[in-house]
Amino acid sequence: MKQPLLLAAIFFSGVFLRAQTITGVLFDKNTGEPLVGATVAVKGTATGTATDIDGKFSLKITQSPPFTLSFSYVGYET
Repeated sequence: MKQPLLLAAIFFSGVFLRAQTITGVLFDKNTGEPLVGATVAVKGTATGTATDIDGKFSLKITQSPPFTLSFSYVGYET
């Protein structure tokens, strides 16, 4: 199965205080199409969200860095 590349533009807001919000956009690197309904999660936790119709997401994180974000979408490699 061909596994297209996933590209994420991520923007951090906050100053790594108690909670921070990470926002970004997920889209296919080859076509530029937004990935609607892709899953964005903090690896090893139950914290996560899904992208909207424009591929945008916003995720509030309450744990201290470092942490790893995981992106998944049907037909794409995680």
